[in-house]
Formats: sequence, structure tokens, C-alpha cells
Amino acid sequence: MTQPRIYIVPIGSAESRETLASLCRFLGRTLGVAVRLWERPFPMEGAFDRARRQYDSSTLLLELLQAPPADAFRLLGVTGVDLFVPVLTFLFGEAQYRGMGALVSTHRLRPEFYGLPPDPELLRERLFKEAVHELGHTYGLVHCPVPGCVMNTSTDVADIDAKSALYCGTCRAAVDAWKT
Repeated sequence: MTQPRIYIVPIGSAESRETLASLCRFLGRTLGVAVRLWERPFPMEGAFDRARRQYDSSTLLLELLQAPPADAFRLLGVTGVDLFVPVLTFLFGEAQYRGMGALVSTHRLRPEFYGLPPDPELLRERLFKEAVHELGHTYGLVHCPVPGCVMNTSTDVADIDAKSALYCGTCRAAVDAWKT
């Protein structure tokens, strides 16, 4: 029997293969599970909202969950499009609480979105933090009050930049409990 794994699924205008490969390595080290890139056709048309000029995150998340590999423990979609849910102007990602699927967008993680020069390393750091955060929700974690914990809430990129890419001791113990 093969070890359950996390699959990273590029969606639309996702990041470079190099960035996605480094995300696989980072998540593998951080979460202690096998992580693999899974490229598959991904229809996005039904998620686009013309009035908002954004993509409905929940619709993309549902599509992500269609026919996962048999050994998939978690699926993480990574996209470069701007995401929303009806009650929020935008979001960096969405996840199923205690579920299989999570989704992150690099659209608003890019420094150039805020009129700054591109910074690939800063983008990568933000992506890693948001990926660990959204996957944390799939492990049953809620937003953590501990400053610096990756599960601390992020309403803007300054919040993301202020926290680490790791779980605090309490959150880490909760994630590790899923492995036993």
C-alpha cells in the first residue's frame, strides 16, 4: 500500500514548475507527508464572475475535488487568478474544514499587485505560508490567536508577512494527531 499524499494541482495561470516543485518540497518537510505535483485539465469557465471580474473560490474548490487520485490525502489547488466568495471582496485561499481540498491564489500575494517591483522570493514565502495555512484548515485547525503562528488570520499581505510559515506548538500537535 502506498503512503497517502498531498497533491498540488496547478489551476489556470499557476506558478512556474520551479515554484510549484519548491512548494512540494517545503510542504513535504513541514507536514511530514509525501507531496506530488498533479497536472490535469481544469475547467475554470464556470467559476468566473463577469460582474466582479474574479473567480468564485468555492466553485473552483468543488472542481478540484472531482476524481482525486486513489492515494490522495489532500488536494491543494494553486492558481494565479483573483478569488472571491460572495460575502468577501477577495480571499487568499479557501479550504474545506476537516476535508480533503484547499485552494490558494497568488494573485494578491504578488508585490506587483500593490504597485511594487516583482520579488519572486517574497511571493514564494507568501505562497508557502498560505498553503500551510489553508491545509491547516483541512486538518481541523481554526484561526489561532498566537502571534507568528501560520494559522493566525490574514486579512492583508502585511498579516501574512508578519507570521511564520510554521504552526505554533498547539497547532502542530493537532496536525500531528492526524498522522496517528
